[in-house]
Amino acid sequence: KEVEAIIKSEAVLIANKSLNEVKQELLERFLFRIRAYKKGMGSKYIVMNAPNSSIPKICSILPGMKSPSILPLAEEGWSSVHSVVQEDQFWDVIDALKDVNAQGILVMNIEKMIL
Repeated sequence: KEVEAIIKSEAVLIANKSLNEVKQELLERFLFRIRAYKKGMGSKYIVMNAPNSSIPKICSILPGMKSPSILPLAEEGWSSVHSVVQEDQFWDVIDALKDVNAQGILVMNIEKMIL
């Protein structure tokens, strides 16, 4: 439990506008990695099982990155659905998925997300 904040701070990246080509490339690579980390922090990877009859409804609920990944299961008539959900939409999406018969929903943190 936090008792008292002693100091609050933030990191700021400042660059010279006239960087040489090598340093500019390093800066771009660094920024790319920071953005990938930040994008992953606000997202959850979800995996669920669902009857094939529910797949169209599930796909309409899931925002995904492009579209959900759908893999057939060994049990005929069932599939596994994989997608990414933003943290701020997470509980609303989960409630809607349960309403259309999604089962065995697994939720995982995303360490980094490359778009």
